[in-house]
Amino acid sequence: MMSQRNSDVPALVETELACAVENVPFTPGQARACTVREVLDRVGGKWSIGVLVAASHGPVRFTELERHIEGISRRMLTLTLRNLERDGLLHRTVYPTVPPKVEYRATPMALELYESLVALTAWAERHRRAIAEARTRYDAEHTG
Repeated sequence: MMSQRNSDVPALVETELACAVENVPFTPGQARACTVREVLDRVGGKWSIGVLVAASHGPVRFTELERHIEGISRRMLTLTLRNLERDGLLHRTVYPTVPPKVEYRATPMALELYESLVALTAWAERHRRAIAEARTRYDAEHTG
């Protein structure tokens, strides 16, 4: 369970509940926007992109992902994997060995998303310096 001190938790829970409650009268546009927002939040998340890109190259194990994705905690990796599996973007296979061997593989739906994620990460890499410089300029102009 996440700490209640995390200020994002209530907002995220409210959003998920508002989108998930069946008897809420959404207009068709509101329902579509809610669904699209949920999907983009999941696949565009800080850690999801790295997991999906890594899993798109073939089966990958938890420890490989942990080494590959810089800065991710074990807890956050576990949550990200569960959410991506729940959303149908990863398939988890547990092999009956001691200790158990677990592999994650991108589903066809995630493989379809792969090219877009690679393009997005390439764009971020190309423009990260310019964005950092723009932030520095903005902060210098707007701090009192």
